[in-house]
Amino acid sequence: MIITQTPLRISFAGGGTDFREFWQKHGGCVVNSAIDKYVYVIIKERFDDLIVLNYSKREIVKTVDEINHDLLRESMKKTGVEKGVEITTLADIPSEGSGLGSSSSITVGFLHAMYTYQGELVTAERLAREACEIEIDILGSPIGMQDQYIAAYGGIKSFNFNKDGEIRVEALNLAPWDQLILSSRLLLFYLNRTRKANTILKEQWSNIDQKTDILIRMRDLAFDLRYNLNAESLDILGKVMDKGWMLKKTLASRISDPEIDALYKRALDAGALGGKVAGAGGGGFLLLYVPRDKQDGLRKSLGRLRELPFMIDLDGSKVIFNNRSRKWK
Repeated sequence: MIITQTPLRISFAGGGTDFREFWQKHGGCVVNSAIDKYVYVIIKERFDDLIVLNYSKREIVKTVDEINHDLLRESMKKTGVEKGVEITTLADIPSEGSGLGSSSSITVGFLHAMYTYQGELVTAERLAREACEIEIDILGSPIGMQDQYIAAYGGIKSFNFNKDGEIRVEALNLAPWDQLILSSRLLLFYLNRTRKANTILKEQWSNIDQKTDILIRMRDLAFDLRYNLNAESLDILGKVMDKGWMLKKTLASRISDPEIDALYKRALDAGALGGKVAGAGGGGFLLLYVPRDKQDGLRKSLGRLRELPFMIDLDGSKVIFNNRSRKWK
């Protein structure tokens, strides 16, 4: 039996510049962080040759091609796991529409568990790259590449997507104490609705050429944030998130709406320095940067929204249980 634990993520700046169609022309930069909310993948050998899958549904099939779960099916093809396994997924947060990068985290977790099951050690870079291949190249999802990389690497990272195809990973130079302070100033509130991210992302993807100037400004905000966080100017994060959110709302029509705008204004009035809706927007979680002395009042002002306590997680995807018995087939 193999069990992998892969973190979800929050993004601070640069989201949208990780679309390949943008960064191949202009270069992209994203600053984001893994959080201590996870998806788990459990893979266990079976005595027979069936493939048994347990997620929000249950599948029992004889061949990989019969699998309905597209991420699971393509991960099995990629890793060469063909038969005689039972695979179960668990998640701390309902996966669909949360805005916390769950689909990419589960893909990275699938790959990590299956390669370990096959007895192969793989790097974070390979997990991220192959997760992108599955989601973007094989399945054609209109998404960027930041989620796969932060799920694999963990921590607080800057990802530079260079025009020549190089993806440079940089850990931000924050002392452990500063990371704790940063965690303590970030709050997540559930907006009481999820959304189909692909609908918003397809529109955003189709608008890339028309929104190039805005995306360049969002990329440059990520560059600035990387420098200022390295300089331990933590409060700049709230201001950068606010500027980025104002720009992001112009990329597609359903990223925000009057209800979300009203909630965000209420948060600012209560002392938040900035924030954004996590992921594609339109629902899921509202991420806010709030000084500690303003947090109680802000919670009262957003009283109907359920808070999700979290901390920054320094680890990426990892194997937390490995009892790889000798295969008898």
